[in-house]
Formats: sequence, C-alpha cells, structure tokens
Amino acid sequence: MPKNHSSQFLTVVEASQRINASVEAISGAEQLAIRDALDRVLATDILSKINVPPHQNSAMDGYAVQSLDLPNAGETKQLKVVATSFAGQVCSQIIQVGECARIFTGAVIPAGTDTVIMQEDVQLQAGVISITGLHQAGQHVRPIGEDLKIAQVVLKAGKLLSPADIGLLASLGIAEVKVKRRLRVAFFSTGDELCPVGENLQTGQIYDSNRYTLHGVLTHLGVDIIDMGIVADKPEAIENAFLAAANCSDVIITSGGVSVGDADYVTDTLERLGTVDFWKVAVKPGKPLTFGYVEQAVFFGLPGNPVSAMVTFYQFVQPALKRMMGQTAILPIRFKVPAIMPLKKKAGRLEFQRGILEKDENEQLVVKSTGRQGSGVLSSMSQANCLIILSRECTQVEVGEQVLVEPFYGLFG
Repeated sequence: MPKNHSSQFLTVVEASQRINASVEAISGAEQLAIRDALDRVLATDILSKINVPPHQNSAMDGYAVQSLDLPNAGETKQLKVVATSFAGQVCSQIIQVGECARIFTGAVIPAGTDTVIMQEDVQLQAGVISITGLHQAGQHVRPIGEDLKIAQVVLKAGKLLSPADIGLLASLGIAEVKVKRRLRVAFFSTGDELCPVGENLQTGQIYDSNRYTLHGVLTHLGVDIIDMGIVADKPEAIENAFLAAANCSDVIITSGGVSVGDADYVTDTLERLGTVDFWKVAVKPGKPLTFGYVEQAVFFGLPGNPVSAMVTFYQFVQPALKRMMGQTAILPIRFKVPAIMPLKKKAGRLEFQRGILEKDENEQLVVKSTGRQGSGVLSSMSQANCLIILSRECTQVEVGEQVLVEPFYGLFG
C-alpha cells in the first residue's frame, strides 16, 4: 500500500477534477498540408481571408430580374430574356427595366438585377417570360459573405479537424494549417501471469489483451505510441521501465500491478520515483486507479482486469489525453433512455455497466444489459455499444425506468 496517502476513495467527479487540474496542453506545433491535418488538433485560430460567397449568386435555377419589375397581387408581368448567367462566368450585360436574364444556381447575379424567380414560377414563350403571383425583392439571392466574412474566425484553436473542416479550409483557399504536435504515450503491462499473444499458454497464464486494447484506443486518438511490452512483476524491472518511459514520452500508462497485493509494485515504485496524486476511486469496475507523475511524464496506472482497464481509460485517461493534445471539446455524450430489463448493483460506488442501445417497436431508443458484468468479462465490452451509468446510491432499476447511457460512438469520437 502506498505510504502517506489517504485510504479514502475519491468519487469519480473528484478524481476527474484532480486530473483536469493537473494536466495541461503540450507545447509544440507543426505546419501540415490540410490533407494531412485530418484528426489533428488546430494550434491557432483560422480566420477567413475572403468572403464566402465572394459575390452575390443565385440559389436557384431561374431568372434574374429587377425587384421593380415584380408583379403586384393579381397582376402578370412580362419580361424579355436578354442574357444568360452561367456558374463560373460573369454576365457582362446590364439588365434594364422590362428585361431579365436566364440564371443558373451559383451564377453571379447580373448587374441591374437583385431578385431571382424560380423557373417553375414563370412561363416562357418566344424569349419572353410571364410572371404571376407574389414574390419578394431579393429572394433566392445569396449575399456576399452569407456564409463567412473576411476576418471572421472560422475554426478555433483546439478544434479536432474533421473531414468537413478540411473541406471548409479548402473552400477558403487555405493549403496548410498549424496543428499541435502529436502526444507521445508509452504503455506496458505488468504481471508474471501474462503471456504474449502468439505463444502457447502455460498453466496459470492468460494472454495479455490489455496492451492490444490500449494500442487500439491510442491509435484511434492519433497519438504517437510507444509499446514497451510486458514488464515482469519485479521492482527493478518496473523501475527501469518507468525511467525509460519517462525519458521518451509525455504520458505513461500501465495496466496491472496497482492493487495492494504482495506482488503489485507499480504504485510503490511510482511513489519512490515520482508522485502519487491518488490511487483509489469509488467506481465499478476500476477501483484501483492510480494517477501521478514520473519526472515530467503524466502517469496512469490502470487495473489489470480487462473491463476495468477499458472503463477507467475511457472515463479518466482519454479526457486527460485529449486535454493534453490541446482539444477543447472533450465532454462525453450522455442521455437518458428507458431500460427494458431490470438492473441491479450494490450501493457505494458509481457503476458503469455494459449495455446495448436499440430501437423498440415504436422506433424509440431503449437499453438493455449485455448480461454478466464481471470486470474480467471482456466479451461484454465487445457485445456492448454503450455504458449504462448507475449512481452510487442506486441499487436497482425497474423495467421502464430512465437510465443514463454513454454511447460508444461518443467515447470513440
């Protein structure tokens, strides 16, 4: 058991607050072509250097007219078609009273006109259109800068660039952007019972699945990954791994060895080499979660049980990594839906149960449990598409009762 640390459990909120207060965005940035900047974090605000659209243009296929030529109620107006305005070309003719121009979507509004009549609302015969009905001046005309204006902030620093963002940058003629450098994350598993994938299991061994899970979630986050393999349950081996990881990374993540067993050396080693902020959280699964520092590297010690490792990663580690990457939008997506089966838990800890969101016969979202909720039942995470969040005080949920869920698409985004 680590020395000089309270044996009291932190709540999930308290643990999250202490982590958030301790970590900050890394320094360093690089300039990238926008095609290479997908899923990277903007380092600076992006300001528009042009108006979008840069000119008045038509929102419809139809006819460009002067608003003075619009008919009153019950009237019919006839206008002569004297020009055509195509997208990508400029109509050089000035349209006079009593005249109009054929115009196509996206084409520049010809001089002398300020309104577009949809082609469905006119009758054309021998080069003359007839207009009836009520129309408003300026209709179907996109003004200059309707979408974006010069010097307007388009994207703010901290934005994780999406495909739509890349397209938006291209629409502004921006070829390169400055993004935050990639976060460097080192990780390893501890435990003499662990067997590398691909080798034959010996009696008492299990395969090391956590490293593969961590590799997957870290790859999805877009960080630079340093996989240090399996480290033996020996103080000197763990100490050497800590020092090597701290020398090459911003963050160190371990799985296993953070409990209070005789062969659990991670937290004791962390205390000797660095600092321990906390090591127990009132959460299920995932009670033995350790947070601290090794030299300048942020440290997270995850439980060894596979589900506990995944849940604590998503709830505590991933938000911290996003903050360190410089992201500003890191809140999870959560909402309430009815449970379609009873749920049970013991009071005392916030619990994340694995659930399946689906639609009922009325096309309404509902949730059910995946079944067994043991922290070693990794198949429950594979079957699930959400986490069901049950409060510390909750002991049971009846059918039809609203429960809070966190869908995996929010976790993975």
